[in-house]
Amino acid sequence: MPWQRRRPPSSTVFGAGSAAADMMLVGEQPGDQEDKAGAPFVGPAGRLLDKALAAADVERERLYVTNAVKHFKFTLPERGQRRIHKTPSRTEVVSCRPWLLAEVDAVQPDVLLLLGATAAQSLMGSTFRLTAHRGEALRLPDAGDVGWDPQVVATAHPSSVLRGRPEDREKAFEALVSDLRFAARLLAS
Repeated sequence: MPWQRRRPPSSTVFGAGSAAADMMLVGEQPGDQEDKAGAPFVGPAGRLLDKALAAADVERERLYVTNAVKHFKFTLPERGQRRIHKTPSRTEVVSCRPWLLAEVDAVQPDVLLLLGATAAQSLMGSTFRLTAHRGEALRLPDAGDVGWDPQVVATAHPSSVLRGRPEDREKAFEALVSDLRFAARLLAS
């Protein structure tokens, strides 16, 4: 049908995991497979995240995993059925922020791990630069917005590892694992 090409259905993908999680992971937005499954991090980036979590000795079952934006933003090419990811606008990130803050407030994690620039800017502010603060122990600038003051670590999104040049992927993966280990050590301190 012609309307499906212009406005295909998309679902709201809420977070998943333990409501008493010590660590919360926040990604950008659901991808194509997450949108179809209605669950976060179940596609290729989720599989890479699972591999990185295992390498860092972090159990996904003990985490709460969500996204800054709750819907999959995409375009459709003229030919083919594959929906192509589009980065959410600042307006879309700001519109979803109350839901994300409510999740942080409900779970009250000790550590927030922000995966990618969109997730980081959703909680740290639009001027936050991932490249300047990756792998550092940070605090939310507006902790009063959630009534909770978790430690924050920002790192690359697993999809950026997948999109990287083949010769750079192993190094990018190891950097992601290193940041996951750092976040886990913050829980122990």
